Amino acid sequence: MPPPSPRATDAESISAEILEKLSYAVGKDPVVAKQHDWLAATILALRDRIIDRWMESTRAAYEAEAKRVYYLSLEFLIGRLLRDALGNLELAAPFQSALEKLGVDLNLIEALEPDAALGNGGLGRLAACFMESMASLGIPAYGYGIRYNHGLFRQEIVDGWQREFPENWLENGNPWEFSRREAAYEVGFGGHAPEEHGWRPAEKILAVACDTPMAGWRGRHVNTHRLWTARAIDPIRLEAINSGDIAGALADSNRAKIITRVLYPSDATPEGQELRLRQEYFFTSASLQDILRRHMQQYKNIRSLAGKAAVQLNDTHPAIAVAELMRLLMDEHDVAWEEAWNITRAVTSYTNHTLLPEALESWPLQLFERLLPRHMQIIFAINDEVLAEARKLPEANSELLASVSLIDEHNGRRVRMGQLAFAGSHSINGVSALHTSLMQESVFKDLNKLYPGRINNKTNGITPRRWLLGANPGLMALLREAIGDKVLDNTETLREAMPFAGDASFRERFAAIKGQNKVRLGNLISERMGLSVDPAAMFDVHVKRIHEYKRQLLNILETIVLYNAMRADPGRSWVPRVKIFAGKAAAGYAQAKLIIKLINDAAQIINNDSTIRGLLKVAFIPNYNVSLAEIIVPAADLSEQISTAGMEASGTGNMKFALNGAFTIGTLDGANVEILERVGAGNMMVFGLKAHEVEQRRRDGHDPRAVIEASPNLKGALDALASFSPDDQGRYQPVRDSLFHHDWFMVAADFDAYAEAQRHVDDIWRNPQDWTVKTILNTVNMGWFSSDRTIKEYARDIWNVPVEELTTDGRASVENGRG
Repeated sequence: MPPPSPRATDAESISAEILEKLSYAVGKDPVVAKQHDWLAATILALRDRIIDRWMESTRAAYEAEAKRVYYLSLEFLIGRLLRDALGNLELAAPFQSALEKLGVDLNLIEALEPDAALGNGGLGRLAACFMESMASLGIPAYGYGIRYNHGLFRQEIVDGWQREFPENWLENGNPWEFSRREAAYEVGFGGHAPEEHGWRPAEKILAVACDTPMAGWRGRHVNTHRLWTARAIDPIRLEAINSGDIAGALADSNRAKIITRVLYPSDATPEGQELRLRQEYFFTSASLQDILRRHMQQYKNIRSLAGKAAVQLNDTHPAIAVAELMRLLMDEHDVAWEEAWNITRAVTSYTNHTLLPEALESWPLQLFERLLPRHMQIIFAINDEVLAEARKLPEANSELLASVSLIDEHNGRRVRMGQLAFAGSHSINGVSALHTSLMQESVFKDLNKLYPGRINNKTNGITPRRWLLGANPGLMALLREAIGDKVLDNTETLREAMPFAGDASFRERFAAIKGQNKVRLGNLISERMGLSVDPAAMFDVHVKRIHEYKRQLLNILETIVLYNAMRADPGRSWVPRVKIFAGKAAAGYAQAKLIIKLINDAAQIINNDSTIRGLLKVAFIPNYNVSLAEIIVPAADLSEQISTAGMEASGTGNMKFALNGAFTIGTLDGANVEILERVGAGNMMVFGLKAHEVEQRRRDGHDPRAVIEASPNLKGALDALASFSPDDQGRYQPVRDSLFHHDWFMVAADFDAYAEAQRHVDDIWRNPQDWTVKTILNTVNMGWFSSDRTIKEYARDIWNVPVEELTTDGRASVENGRG
């Protein structure tokens, strides 16, 4: 079949297409159409153009018998797609003109598009960036996840406290997606596995696919984002209806639907744990069944799978894929154990995102065996092989065997998903140089001895199309003017703009763009919160998931110290600051929610104290998501990347802020280390304990009480906490206790160094020319942190697939994968 004729890109033709969609797809007359109707019509007109390229890409991959990459992730934080797709197809200007002809403002309607809240933070946003880069580089790929009805909760702040409400992103449908009734698979739970090659589940549900096309840069290649929704095989029990048992009639349907109802149900209860495990197996099993079905449809031979499919596990959530792929190969395709094991390891690779023990998932063995009895058999068999290999090591002892075992025998017997993913993968990668080295030294030290060479590093990246061209078009326009359009295709050419840091005119324009972005954010804060902020003040930004290791507590305590100093000496020449926080705490994480309350209590007092003359403002912006980040990131002057050293695997917010001309204050943690190497020590403010020093303190016995007593500022801030909650003076006692008795996250240990670093930041800010030079040097040295570079490394070192290099004239060259 020949490819379709290219669609016209002039505004007149696009206007006609939008009107046609409005009438025949949305069913509205332009005279009565509302803004959301115009949004739907615009998306549908754009979607048609993407579909043409999607079909071409899919057809080309089949004809070339290309190896496909399958990216399994429980989270995809893709944000709004309209502006992203318009940018990647280079159609933003003609669509804007077309809508203007129809009396419609593109900016207004795109603000109505809901964020797809399919993730919690960095993990999900990384998956979205990777999907975009794979499409941009011409890698045939599927992203597999769950089509959560509500995703992560919508956060509201009520009397300073976080409150969680359903995020109804699907309330009015999703014009981007296509339901694929033919891609439906049975997923089993429970029952028993009576023989070596058999499983008789007690319960089966149906996984049904919904596809969204993901367009790469310049629209040259379009991949598929496939999300699974759960349905009962029999949606209603008629016999129950007839007997008057209405609830029982819908029990199967409700039990199935709950699996895809919400992202990350709390696992604080046995019921919550079971739901989490059911979610993980549900989407993993459906994805692997889909992969094998597609492979067999084209190649007819399951034994060629490793040459045609690469399955990447994004963290431990899909780690059950190791056992499930073994089950499918052996039970459904009659592959013998040894060959199935070789195929599984050749196909599967695993990205580790954390060193936190609670995030390296493990499941009670009793729950696992009840829910997935056949998989438990397979895991026991894999464990026998792992332990047998471990016993051959010269240093083998009981401690080493316990460390590599897939079963934790010391905490009530639990199945360790990190160990399963490691044993069943040919590649295990960390996401920053520091994180990867710490993996080798800590959580996977003994597995690294057993399987040397499997661990490798792939430092994270961000897509410059979303985070520079889309979020900060003014800055991208300035950079294009300086070094040419090649920066659109290769952000590493940003380095060529380094000399412009010495150009006064360039610096002035760079600072003016930052100022415009700050005005926009200031307006948003005023509209949403009723708080007036000065765009001339330093916008000091700390936005990310609320967690003790990310140390929002360190930031707000230093803010209280600064506030007290301003009150004590109001005539001093203080640097005006707006302290901006945003982020969600897990619904069951009481300490993180208490920190949110503290930030808001502090804001209530600081923002209303006339004695400090508005020199310090604190804003906690509710319901942080991708769309909000796209406004905050370009407006930030100071980027807070202050996690406890050794605990942040990489971070990607640090990259987004620096790329957009923010100056970083941070610890030597995660990718901060590599950012420092590229931007230079003088262009980043580093403070605090290093990872090995944190570990040493914990081993030697850290005495936080002595540290606090020796720091008058910190002790004063902690003593003042009661005054920030006059209605409940004991509210922040858990905060005091956490620091005085444990300080596991080294808030007290790093406090004085952090406060001193902040005063050095003030000194740099007082010299606007010096500040602007440093922020320019941040931007132009961040090109290496493109997700394109990261994906090229995955393609070369892990997946063994070719990539297409783009050039400014639109031509592509193919770079082969390894092997």
